[in-house]
Amino acid sequence: MESITEGVQKMNMSESQKRNLIQVSNTKKPLFFYVNLAKRYMQQYNDVELSALGMAIATVVTVAEILKNNGFAVEKKIRTLTVDMRDEAEARPIPKAKMEILLGKTERFDELMAAEAEERGEAEE
Repeated sequence: MESITEGVQKMNMSESQKRNLIQVSNTKKPLFFYVNLAKRYMQQYNDVELSALGMAIATVVTVAEILKNNGFAVEKKIRTLTVDMRDEAEARPIPKAKMEILLGKTERFDELMAAEAEERGEAEE
């Protein structure tokens, strides 16, 4: 019973360390949903980790490039790996490509966010 409790505690610790994680899909949400969500995460946590599997990797790279090219983020770390996925409990594992991109705020991040908020305020009036 102790090993289960320890496992749950370790799982909870790793979840709390990954509060700034966004798992990107290429089918569920539009591209700019992830761009705006990443900006909000960077405001709150100073950096954001974008993660994607398989076909969603192109989406995660695009989100990261939009944030970098517009001056909001800098690349801190890029990690690629292969993970085994199973459709069913007894099925054979299927290897899937996975990419994780860690982005941090630029020095101009707060200035750019303020300018963006000001633009939205003028547009609403």
